[in-house]
Amino acid sequence: MLKFEHIGIAVKNIEKGIKIWEGIFGLKNVGAIYELPLQMVKVALLDAGGVKIELLEPIGEESPIAKFLKKRGEGLHHICFEVRDIETILSALKKKEVKLIDESPRQGAFSRKVVFLHPSSSQGVLVELCEK
Repeated sequence: MLKFEHIGIAVKNIEKGIKIWEGIFGLKNVGAIYELPLQMVKVALLDAGGVKIELLEPIGEESPIAKFLKKRGEGLHHICFEVRDIETILSALKKKEVKLIDESPRQGAFSRKVVFLHPSSSQGVLVELCEK
């Protein structure tokens, strides 16, 4: 069973992004900005009434988020669903021949295991799965 976890939004400047989402929509930043060096990204989480908005700023030109911003500009990057057993879900997706970006889980935010499904498998939407 999938549970909606968060929406990821690519931004050029995370501090500016926080001000926009707090100022216009009244969302609350739920913690400090932190870095994920392996993913080459800075992350901030905002609470939108129980739904999380994850702002993503690239660290370096080789960051996947930097490449996304160059190609598409700021905006929706991915949606994330929480799963209980990511290995079992990943195995089932492989059997269904779902195109994956990650063949095995990697460490994501808050040290959670994550995998990404290729957008061609989900009607053009990048989907992240994270383990509870």
